[in-house]
Parts: sequence; C-alpha cells; structure tokens
Amino acid sequence: MTTTSVAPRCLARLFIALAFIVLSSQFSAKSYAQPSSWEDLIRGAEHQSGYFDFYYKPATGQLLLKVERWNEDFLYANALSTGIGSNDIGLDRGQVDSSRVVRFERHGNKVFLKHINLAFRADSDSAAERLSVQEAFAESILAGFMVLASDGESVLIDMTDFLLTDAHGVSATLAGSQQGNYSVDKQRSAIYMDRTRNFPLNTEFEAQLTFTGNQPGSLVRSVTPTPESITVRQHHSFVQLPEPGYQARAFHPESGFWSRGFMDFAAPINVDMNRRYISRHRLEKRDPTAARSEAVEPIIYYLDAGVPEPVRSALLDGARWWNAAFEAIGFENAFQVEILPDDVDPMDIRYNVIQWVHRSTRGWSYGSSVIDPRTGEIIKGKVTLGSLRVRQDYRIAQSLIGLATEGSDQAIQELALSRIRQLSAHEVGHTLGIAHNFAASVNNRASVMDYPHPSLEISDQGVLDALNAYDIGLGQWDFQTIKYGYSQFADATAEAAGLAAILQENKDAGLYYITDLDTNAEGGAHPLSHVWDNGADPVEELQRLLDVRADALQRFGSDNLRVGQPYAELEEILVPLYLLHRYQVSAVHRLVGGTYYEYSVFDGNAPQSPLIVPVDTASQLRALDALLLTLSPDQLALSPEILSVIPPKPPGYGRNRESFPLRTSIGVDFATIAETAADHTVAGILQAERLTRINNLNMLDSSLPSVELVLSRLLEQTFYAPRQSAQLGSVQRAVNNVVLFRLMSVLQSDRVDNQVKAMINLSLVNLDEQLDDWLDEEDLVSDSAWLAHYQMARDEIENRLERGAENSLLSAPLPMPPGAPI
Repeated sequence: MTTTSVAPRCLARLFIALAFIVLSSQFSAKSYAQPSSWEDLIRGAEHQSGYFDFYYKPATGQLLLKVERWNEDFLYANALSTGIGSNDIGLDRGQVDSSRVVRFERHGNKVFLKHINLAFRADSDSAAERLSVQEAFAESILAGFMVLASDGESVLIDMTDFLLTDAHGVSATLAGSQQGNYSVDKQRSAIYMDRTRNFPLNTEFEAQLTFTGNQPGSLVRSVTPTPESITVRQHHSFVQLPEPGYQARAFHPESGFWSRGFMDFAAPINVDMNRRYISRHRLEKRDPTAARSEAVEPIIYYLDAGVPEPVRSALLDGARWWNAAFEAIGFENAFQVEILPDDVDPMDIRYNVIQWVHRSTRGWSYGSSVIDPRTGEIIKGKVTLGSLRVRQDYRIAQSLIGLATEGSDQAIQELALSRIRQLSAHEVGHTLGIAHNFAASVNNRASVMDYPHPSLEISDQGVLDALNAYDIGLGQWDFQTIKYGYSQFADATAEAAGLAAILQENKDAGLYYITDLDTNAEGGAHPLSHVWDNGADPVEELQRLLDVRADALQRFGSDNLRVGQPYAELEEILVPLYLLHRYQVSAVHRLVGGTYYEYSVFDGNAPQSPLIVPVDTASQLRALDALLLTLSPDQLALSPEILSVIPPKPPGYGRNRESFPLRTSIGVDFATIAETAADHTVAGILQAERLTRINNLNMLDSSLPSVELVLSRLLEQTFYAPRQSAQLGSVQRAVNNVVLFRLMSVLQSDRVDNQVKAMINLSLVNLDEQLDDWLDEEDLVSDSAWLAHYQMARDEIENRLERGAENSLLSAPLPMPPGAPI
C-alpha cells in the first residue's frame, strides 16, 4: 500500500466530518433557536389590551397573544358570525358551538391550550381524590404553540393558525350533508380585525375562512356564488369564568328544564353518581329579604336591529312576555328586551342576542346558550329566528281566509304576526334553560314552549274565525317553570322544600308535562304529547279542522291570490290548506295503542295508582274511526273547480319543495296528492312500535283493541268499501294501494313483533281470497280500472307471500311537502 493513496481518503473523510458538523450546528440552531426579542416581534403591531392582550401585525397578518395566566381556567366558545344560508345544511349566521373550560399550560418552549374534562369529577375536599379522577380520564390538547418571546412569566405566542382552523366543524357538516369535501384554504383566509376586540373580562377574535372543495352538492350550489369556494366568518371568545356565588339548582324530571350534569366519583356508594342540575341565568335580588326587588344584574336581551317592522315590534312584544313571570316571583324589571346598538357585535359574549337569520328556504328557529360547564350557569343566550317563518304563516292564513274582502290582508298579517310573537317567546324560553312542553295544548295552551297550531273554527254565521288563532302572553306552565328555576330561597333547606312545593302545585293544577323524547319518537305512546295541535280532545279537534278545511276548500280559488300573482301559485297556497289536518292526525294516532304516564319520581311512598295506564277501548276506537274518516275519497278528492284554476308554472316560476308531489310533470296530480295524504294516516296506524304495543296491551287486557281489530277496520274502510267511480274511484284505488304497500312494508320490517306479522299475513291471505272472488264478478269486466287494480293487488300479495318476491309491484307513496315548522 503506498502513501499516495491514503491522503485523498483522509482528506475526503475530513471534509465529510466538517460538513456534518456545520450542518448539525445549523440544524441545532434552527431547532433550538432562542426566543426573539419581545420588542422586535411587536414592532409595527396594533396592540389591544384586555383579558388577553394581543398584537396584530398588518404587514404579516399575524395575531400574537400575550399569555401570563398559567393553569388558570377560562371559557372558550366559538361560533359562526356569518352563515351559508341553507336550512338543510344548518350552518347559520350566529350559530354558537358548545362552550369549553380550557387553560394555558407551558412546557418548556411550548404552550398548550388544554380542554378540561368536566364530565367526570370528584366533588371532594380531598386533592388526592380529585386527582385520581382527573388522571383516570383523557383530556384534550386543542392547540400547541411555540414560545416566540418571553418576559418573566409572560410569553408571546402566534395565534394565527389556531384562529384560522375549522373550529366550528364546517367541513364535517358539509361532508355530513353530502355537500362535498371541503377544507380551509389559508391563502384565502385571514384574521378579521373589524370584529376582533378586547375587553376586561373577554377577548373576542374573528377570522374570515374560505373552504375549498370539489364536487359541491346541490344545496351548496343553491346558495353560494362559486360553490367550490365557500367563505364564512368564524368567531372565537376567550372569557373569564364567572365570579363565585352562583348556586347550581337541582334538576327534576318534572321541572320543565333541560338537564346538565357530570359523574361524581366522590359520591357515596348509596347515592347516584350522576349529578344533574338545570341551566339558568344568574339572577339575584338586590334585597333578598324583600318580597319585591330589582335584580343585582337584570337579564337583558338585544334584538337584531336588522329586523324590519312590523315583525320587529312583534318579536319585541313576544320576548318581553317573560318579564311577567319574573315579576310574579318578586323581581322588578328583571327581564328586559332592547334593540341591539349599532356599535355592539352580536357575537360579543356579554350580550344575549335575538338574531333574525335569513335562509334560502324556510326552516327551524332555535334557542341556544353559552353555558359554564362547571355549574350550568348561562353566560349568553342566543336566539336564532328564521326570517321565512312569518311568510309561511302568512301563506297558511292566505289559504284559509283569502284576500277578497276588505281588511282581509290586514287580518292575515295579524295572524302571522301573532305567531311570530309566540315564536319569539318560545325560543327565548329555551335560552332561559326551559325545555319543550308538548302536552301544554291540552291545558288550554298552557305554555309558549309547545308547538302551536292556529286555533280555527267556523262561527255561528258560517264565517271562519281566526281572531284567537294564537294565544297572547305566557301560559300557566311558563310561570311555574320560571318559579322553579329562578325563585330565590334563604338557604338549601328552604330551596329543597320550595322546589318540591312548586312541583306539587303543578300536579294540583292538573298541568301536564311531556317533552321531546316522548314526542319526537315516530311511535310515541303518550296520547297528550304531540306537536302543532290544539285542544284537550284530539278527536274533536280533528273534526273541527276537517270542517274548517272543507269550508275553505269550498271557497278556494281566485280570491286566495294577490293581484298580479300567477294562478299557478295557487298550488303552493293550497298545500297547507289541503294538509291542514296533518298534525292533528298525528295527535289522534297517539290514542291508538297509547298509554298515559308521567315523569314520576319515588318520594318514599308507594304510588296510589298505576304509573302506566292504557288509553281506554272506547277512546281508542273513536280515534281509529276518526283516522279512517280521513281516508274517505270524499275527504281526499279535489273539486273540478279547484283543479281548473291551477295551471302549470309559467316562465320564471318553478316548482319547489313547497309544491305538491306529482307524477304528471305538470299541474296538480289529484291522485298522487290524495295518496300522499292517505299515507300519512295509514303509516301512522301501521307504525311498527304502535302495532307491537297494541298487541302487547291486548295480551294484558283482552278488552283493549287487538291488531286483528285494527287491521279489520282499516281494510273495511278501504278495500272492502263500496267501489266508486271517476275521480272518487281513482282516489279510492290510490288509498288501497297505500294500505297494501304499508302492510307489505311492515312484513319486511325487523322492528315489528312476529306475532303482529302473523296477523298481517292472515289479513293479506284473506284479502287475496276476496280479490279472487271480486275478479270473478261478471260486471267487473266492464270496469277496466277496478279490474286492473284488483289483479295487481292479488299479484302483489301472491308474489310476496307465496313466491317470496323482494321487489314490490307498487310504487312507494311520495312524501308530503314539508309542514313544519309553522
């Protein structure tokens, strides 16, 4: 080996080693750079001092936050300041998200924003016991930041990326509604400084976010100028937690409030671990000993200044109804409603706000709140009122009253405005912590927390009377709920006794309370819990509505139009009239196979009567007869006079979701709309859980109606009824097809008890035999419509029962146009 060959290798190795050292030092310097100078970072920045000081740098678009409160809990809430405008998607202007208790923690050169897990706690004086629960359940780091500069205990962090994240879940909502896959494009997103502000107890941030995606869905296309690019504004609030002094109030199932709570692992083993309390605003008397006193801090709501008259005044009136309930428990002027000042941001956490929200189609209004998760204290009430609701109320009144007589337009407007007053009170009630009471209608409209239908009747002079369509002011139940939630007591013992006394007052007054879970269920059993209904007797109210409907249909025509309105728009005006009885039908459904019950709680004494009581036989059969009446061709057919004045849509006026379903492409398809209305009745009678419940109740008490009886009555009213001709015959056959389709659907359902299926199977076998007999009748040969109908029905039954065919010969009934919300 010669020396000349070694030198180049050594030089090469030395070069590589030196290069590695240089690169390593550069990487190390980059990875572990010392924080920059505080002064350098904030040079040229706009400084806002407040709860969390921040610095905005216009040159770079950065927002730097000063953090000096370490391990100190505060409230974090986010919301959408601007919306997408589609009810079906649900991303509305002003929509608030759930609030979270968070804290900043420092770990070396990193700062974490941690979401504290308050669902699992130990309400104990023992630090070790509290720590054991804290360490047993996960917490969540919402964001991590690098320390940019420090000054003693204070550090600067860059909040920009955090504020530009999709904290509200817009992308997930769009994907969940099949509108496409979107994500934030930070090149088209920025801090929105016009709504980024600082105050002593809250810091408010806002960002303009642009979501980009491909293959946008039809809903996005209908409301966005460039559907591949959706721009909204998102709001973030950092809020100091409320001062001590708020007393959480115990939840009771009969209180009328929503429940919040947590699992308390420090609870004794003989005590329920689930701690439940209500949500409510903090409200205290200035003089707790006085029978009447002003509040230390009144509850003030602010109405969106963008609401036009006369709706503005109606919304103010309705929201202010609640003050009467606070007056009744000794507070003076404790609940106030004003117009939002021009210089106030509606997203500012300090203001309770009622917002007037526009969408491309009518939709739901709702009341939500920003709540302290620790206690249930409401920090901000936020009401969203859909602006198109009042127009639907106008349309309903227009269909009933018409516009021919002097003053009719004013009467229609008054009916619509009276509904909006009630809606305002309803949604504000939610932001006070109050739940729905869907049984209030049977107590003479005892609550604004029900869903009301206009109360209508024909006067002795034969004129439609809608003067009392909606009630004015709060109902008795509303006063009682405020009394439970906001009464002030001297101590815990007095509070427990006082709350129990209020609940007993409700019972003594005969006030019913049934809420969402028992009402929204498709097969709900409680006969008093229903929506958009009236009256203590659902059957009597159904008959009243059918009479009102018949009277209005007889008068329906040109007089229901405004001058200059196309005749084709009579179709959309006709929809709420033709289906006027739809929700009262649903109320009557609850009587069939229904059971009475309450949200009873054991008080140490055994109940004096059964806690679950079936609806008596006579009431069930009366309800069934009333339902079957709605299947009569006479009820479902439209007069030639109506059909002759509704032409196809003219240019510029298309069909929409408020139009009738049809299979004719133009005009009003009388057979299909009859089928649609009939399906509402039939599907409710043959609802899976209802049929199973009917069977079970009959097995326990044979005097109650059986499934066999229900099926027999249904078939007698439809297939076995005398055959009719012309339009009535067509409607009758459409109803028969609905009955057969629904019976077959029940047989295919896994939600129905097999004993029920056996009874349906037997009914279909018997019907098949009867169809054979009818097909043998000589006079049927000359009636091709009925001949074809019976032949197809027989083939459907035999294909499904004998040959096990999976596909039906029958077309599924088309859905009704949306009714709710009204």
